[in-house]
Parts: sequence; structure tokens; C-alpha cells
Amino acid sequence: VQLQASGGGLVQRGGSLKLSCTASGSVFRINYMGWFRQATGKAREGVAHISTSDGRALYANSVKGRFTISVDVAKNTAHLEMNSLKAEDTAVYYCAVGWPSIPLIESEYDYWGSGTQVTVSS
Repeated sequence: VQLQASGGGLVQRGGSLKLSCTASGSVFRINYMGWFRQATGKAREGVAHISTSDGRALYANSVKGRFTISVDVAKNTAHLEMNSLKAEDTAVYYCAVGWPSIPLIESEYDYWGSGTQVTVSS
């Protein structure tokens, strides 16, 4: 499975960005599509993931109510709409797919994209 993420950039505090991640290859392996992020000097953390079978989503507490994950199964594409962005949302965002037994834990996801930078200016 190959993953291509896009949509990162520079935005002011309080602004919005939408990230996209498109999967190709052996997409039958995908059960969940998710987003992680890694800020400079910090560990990678799970942000949100969504089931490709029933659309159920799970969010980290830090982004609940501000971020929305969605999936277009026909296009093998997941989106992460980020609103009310804060400086602490600044990070490299990675998309990941797999069959996680434990949600939003890095080691539970099998395939990773290369990351896209999101910078929130204060």
C-alpha cells in the first residue's frame, strides 16, 4: 500500500486546513485510515482514524470538536479537516492505514505516508 498525503501549509491561529491522503496498491488491506502528527522534539501521536467499512471515527482529546476525519472509500482517500487551529497543532502530519487492534497507537498501523507539514502561526 502506498500513501500520498497533501494539503499541509502555513495558516494563522484560528484558521483552517484540509489534509488529504490517497491510498493505492493493495487497498484491500485497509480497515482504518488515520492521521498522526509529530511536533519537533516530541513523539508521534495519533490524531484521528476512521473505519473504511462503517465510517466510525475516533479522535484524540486534543482535537475533538476541531478536527473532522472523513473517508471516500471509492477514491481510497481520507480527509482531515482542521478548524480553529492552534500553535500547538504545528507538526508534520502523517497518514497511516492498517488493521489496528488498539486505535491511534503508532505501532498498530502497517503503512505510512511521507508526511505533510502543518504550521500554525501565532
